Amino acid sequence: MDKALKPCVAEAIGTFALCFIGAGSICVNAGLVGVALAHGCVLAVMISAMGHISGGHFNPAVTLGALVGDKIKPPMAAYYVVSQLAGAVAAGFLLRTIFPAVTWQAVNLGTPGLAPGVSVETGILVETVLTFFLVLVVYGTGIDDRGTWKAIGGFGIGFTVLCDILMGGPLTGASMNPARTFGPALAGGYWDNHIVYWIGPLAGGALAGLVYGRFLIKH
Repeated sequence: MDKALKPCVAEAIGTFALCFIGAGSICVNAGLVGVALAHGCVLAVMISAMGHISGGHFNPAVTLGALVGDKIKPPMAAYYVVSQLAGAVAAGFLLRTIFPAVTWQAVNLGTPGLAPGVSVETGILVETVLTFFLVLVVYGTGIDDRGTWKAIGGFGIGFTVLCDILMGGPLTGASMNPARTFGPALAGGYWDNHIVYWIGPLAGGALAGLVYGRFLIKH
């Protein structure tokens, strides 16, 4: 456990930052482009700052993708997910403390949700595809040692999140991250269609782990 402590702290901090800035940008009504920039930029910066400590997952779907590709061992993966959820919950409750109830209740504390007319099945499909892109880029820029991309990996990953939100934000909120949804949901008490944000991202992460971690990364 001592060996896991520093990476787990890094995972908690990075996920806290993602949720605090990301959900916070929704609470201040930053608009679609502003929300996309907030999520993408904070993720790029935190991965650049913490990636050398923990790998900069900040997302249970990324951790599952790494596990499927045999890039992290099951006990460490479990520690990572617990740390990510803890960071997300802390961010959610801090946001609830900062903003007046009338402000955060209007947007469910920045918790992702399905747009009118978007079914649960469609939501899962959208989240699966968006997360597949995200975890594929994590592999290509942050995990695969054959390239020379790790120095800019954080920005490649951040831009992927930015692009995903520009497309998927109006449909599902483009969470791509169970922790990003769980933290504000717990703090704000908003659980509508919550299963979408576990099934979709985890399926997309696992699929990317199979495609890149088990196939493309092999020599």
